[in-house]
Amino acid sequence: MPETNTPTHPAWREIVPTHGYEFTGGAGYALPEYPFVVPPELQSGAVVRHPVVIVGGGITGLTLACALARLGVDAVLLDEDNTVGVKGASSRGICYTQKSLEIFHRLGIYERIAKKGVQWSVGRTFAGHDEVYSFDLRQQSNFNLSTQPPFINIQQFYIEGFLVERIYELGHVDLRWKNRVTAFTQNDEFATLTVETPAGSYRIEADHVIDATGCNTPFHQWCAATLQTKRGDDRWCIADVRFTKHPPAERHTWIEAPFNENRAVWQHLMADDVWRIDYQMAPNADPSYVSREDVVRERLAHQFGPDVGVDIVWVGPYAYRSQCVDRMRVGRVFFMGDTAKVVSPFGARGGNTGVADADNLAWKLAAVLRGQATPALLDSYHDERHEAARQNVLVTNRTARFLRPADGVERLFRSAAISLAKQYVFARSLINTGRMAVANSYTRSSICGPTGGLSVQNVAFNWADGEAGSNGTRPGSQGVVNDLLTWAQGHLLVLVFGDVSAAASQRLRQLGNGTPVRSVQVVGTDGQPQAREHVRDPKGHLQGACHVFGHAWALVRPDGYLAATGEAVDDQLVHAIEKCLGHV
Repeated sequence: MPETNTPTHPAWREIVPTHGYEFTGGAGYALPEYPFVVPPELQSGAVVRHPVVIVGGGITGLTLACALARLGVDAVLLDEDNTVGVKGASSRGICYTQKSLEIFHRLGIYERIAKKGVQWSVGRTFAGHDEVYSFDLRQQSNFNLSTQPPFINIQQFYIEGFLVERIYELGHVDLRWKNRVTAFTQNDEFATLTVETPAGSYRIEADHVIDATGCNTPFHQWCAATLQTKRGDDRWCIADVRFTKHPPAERHTWIEAPFNENRAVWQHLMADDVWRIDYQMAPNADPSYVSREDVVRERLAHQFGPDVGVDIVWVGPYAYRSQCVDRMRVGRVFFMGDTAKVVSPFGARGGNTGVADADNLAWKLAAVLRGQATPALLDSYHDERHEAARQNVLVTNRTARFLRPADGVERLFRSAAISLAKQYVFARSLINTGRMAVANSYTRSSICGPTGGLSVQNVAFNWADGEAGSNGTRPGSQGVVNDLLTWAQGHLLVLVFGDVSAAASQRLRQLGNGTPVRSVQVVGTDGQPQAREHVRDPKGHLQGACHVFGHAWALVRPDGYLAATGEAVDDQLVHAIEKCLGHV
């Protein structure tokens, strides 16, 4: 749609960043700007009800919007700004986990991220001048099967921009820039939002509202949501810089950096040959002083030498708190991303868990709106993602205490752990510079069986004969789990490993006729397929990713999580399907 020429409404106020980040220096980043278009409600005067309204166009809200668009679900996204990132604080998150990358692959933007970003798997940890230990994530079993790498570093606004591009490609979602929600009410039938724009205010109704506006959201007050909050006194300063002489493209962390008054330092390479350096400051540090360009340059010279050549792109101080809502859903409102929980940045558990929140809710909303699942399915969003939120808050709080220990027992423990880790392998697990984020498991899910709740890695297999969603691929060519999920079109996916009896084949066909389920037989290199839709798993990676052995079945959800596993295709499978759709 063309950009409107409507004059700015007197009530409209430009955005002042309110996300806890402060830009203080550097050349900055060039962010795209999107046109404001007069909403149809303003043009017609009608109050329109929409099935889904997403508030907030950060990485979480945009991931949800893209996931819904991919599933063919209509939605409206309201964002108070007209760009990605945060004006004046556009760098923010940089480290994206394998699970997030698998989600982005399914959404169709992974190749753009991989081309722009920087892959890494090696991390080194130092105390003083000594290297305490190093690791390579590609050698760890929870990373080594997926076709996506353990991590890619890329500035968050790039991913948000790729998501916007993809949403415009897919359609279904109305992206409304410079639309600020100023009031909200809800009842048993619908929610009503009052929205302020440069062209005036309007009201919009919604069956479901997703709050992805960030930690300073007004929806907490509007919904009377209760939270658990803990403020820390740790202070940090971010410096995004380019070097004339490049450091190693690895994750380096210092617990006690001699060039930073024995405080912690993080060093990561991102896109555009920009390094993110995080410096821990004194708890009483003056934010305006520590982020002054001359002070930052002095700090960089201490680390890299007096002749270091740097171009400062972005500088800003930050502090953090841990916060978690008691309920991820209040009435028709779903809290997601930083509106649901706030964690310290250690281990990349912030934006990545918001991406997972969005992926979790998207398929459930689609199933309910299509009439394929009961509304009770939506309650499982809290069950699963609140468990993940609490776990991530716990893990990051432990890291924060290790990095800034209190005098006494905490400091004594850290000193002992560092000393032991330099000499003994067993002690390296005690060094906590951030437990790197992995896909959270769901142990309290109301829709998963006892063997479910585990993430299925996006592993490769071979198409057998071009039947199972291969879109004309030649026999023996490679596919991945996300291809099967795409073929299933938002339905549940049953993978049957090994031989399939005639009775089992008949039952699977019956399930496919009356239930939102797609079935695929998975055979080994020498196995004989009994089903038309079948693939080959010559290395056993697909079976391993589903955590089953021998003759078995795995029920995989559209978000790449196991709902349940079993052996015989019998009533147990039928019960698992019903439970996963909220019927039990």
